[in-house]
Amino acid sequence: MPAAIPPASGAAPRARLVVPVLAFCGMVVAVMQTLVVPLLPHVPALTGASPAAAGWLVTITLLTGAVFTPVLGRVGDMYGKRRVLLASLGVLTLGSVLCAVSSRIGVLITGRALQGAALAVIPLGISIIRDELPAERVLPSIALMSSTLGIGAAIGLPVAAVVMENFDWHTMFWASAALGLLDLLLVLRIVPESPVRSPGRFDLPGTIGLAGCLVGLLLAITRGADWGWTSGRTLGLLGASAAVGLLWGRYELRARSPMVDLRVSARPAVLLTNVAALLIGFAFYANSLVTGQMVQEPTSTGYGLGASIVVSGLCLLPGGLAMVALSPVSARISAAYGPRTALALAAVVMAVGYVVRFYTSHSLWMIVAGATVVSSGTAIAYSALPALVMRAVPVGETAAANGLNTLMRSVGQACCSAVVAAVLAHLTFTAGGRTAPTLHAYLLVFLIAAGAALAALAAALFLPSDRPRGRGAQDGTVTVSASATAARESA
Repeated sequence: MPAAIPPASGAAPRARLVVPVLAFCGMVVAVMQTLVVPLLPHVPALTGASPAAAGWLVTITLLTGAVFTPVLGRVGDMYGKRRVLLASLGVLTLGSVLCAVSSRIGVLITGRALQGAALAVIPLGISIIRDELPAERVLPSIALMSSTLGIGAAIGLPVAAVVMENFDWHTMFWASAALGLLDLLLVLRIVPESPVRSPGRFDLPGTIGLAGCLVGLLLAITRGADWGWTSGRTLGLLGASAAVGLLWGRYELRARSPMVDLRVSARPAVLLTNVAALLIGFAFYANSLVTGQMVQEPTSTGYGLGASIVVSGLCLLPGGLAMVALSPVSARISAAYGPRTALALAAVVMAVGYVVRFYTSHSLWMIVAGATVVSSGTAIAYSALPALVMRAVPVGETAAANGLNTLMRSVGQACCSAVVAAVLAHLTFTAGGRTAPTLHAYLLVFLIAAGAALAALAAALFLPSDRPRGRGAQDGTVTVSASATAARESA
């Protein structure tokens, strides 16, 4: 039986604000992931750092997010999700302050590492929603919470671009620190502690092994283009990551209270959902990576529009708004037809979006339309994925399982970044006295991303059927609500 503690006092009158507060926290964290992208070309001049060092402002956030998301999810399951949520927001605020007060690259990288660790806010929020809300509100609420990853990314780019063009660049970090502090205060005031706990001891060796495996893998993926894919450093990291991963898996199978329950993760319902998450993360990130760069290419390329940084960022904003609008719709699709069907539909929509992008790459409005279609599919997928996870894992492992699913999306994004960089770097020509990617390079990226979406469709089709066996049975919300209620009563 999971241990339980009483819910936070005074939580009932504020219950309707729990989801908006958690979604706002998730959106702030997601904005942090893309905040520095418009800044990167200017970092060497602003800090005196090399371009390679500047690239670590993105890489380090990916690494710490990947490591800490499943770890903090497990800690939240064991010791209290709200408690860990508050700690994550505190780390985010501290990292933002470090970046705001310094122009030294080492301090900026440290601050970005702390910001990346806060990515665990999203699976923790999903788990609190599962534990606290009545069954009928769970699906639409987790749909909104999960979609904050895409919404925040779409909002972060144009906002950061506006700040870069009109204010001192430190301003965006001061603003993120203020938002992080506001998140802390809102969670303290509104969000109750979940009564559902997972028993056992914290798996420190498993945590170290998982961290070592992920760091080696993601470093090789994100830096391989700079180091060379056949270099000793890249191949060594991949080999070391594989070796550590095998040893870690063997240890986790024998551990009494594992960091990741591999037996549960190996179930087809969980494994295929995580594979789909990786592929959806890949397909979604291609949209974010190439849209801004493509419209900023000079008109001398024959396809570029010569748009400003702000305009390129605004191209993704309609997609973010579509994700907000579609999150309740996607929840209704999951409730009516099951999250497996919703995930399959999402993959088809994303693939269609890339087909639109393939054939309409010369018009700004059609580029925006294609990007918005891809974002719409992403919104449906991001609501279906946590619903699939929650119906397949024990209630006491919700945060850890959603953390692992979020991790798989991040790995997919890292793989996408490496593939896009390789394609755009190898298919180039000279235009207007500078080297630029060819139009075919961008079109190839669209085809690869569409292929990833179709592979996610295949994974969804092989998932166990989610035909409802009774009201609420297909998504697990009835069981969840009953478990949380029992935990509260036992307290």
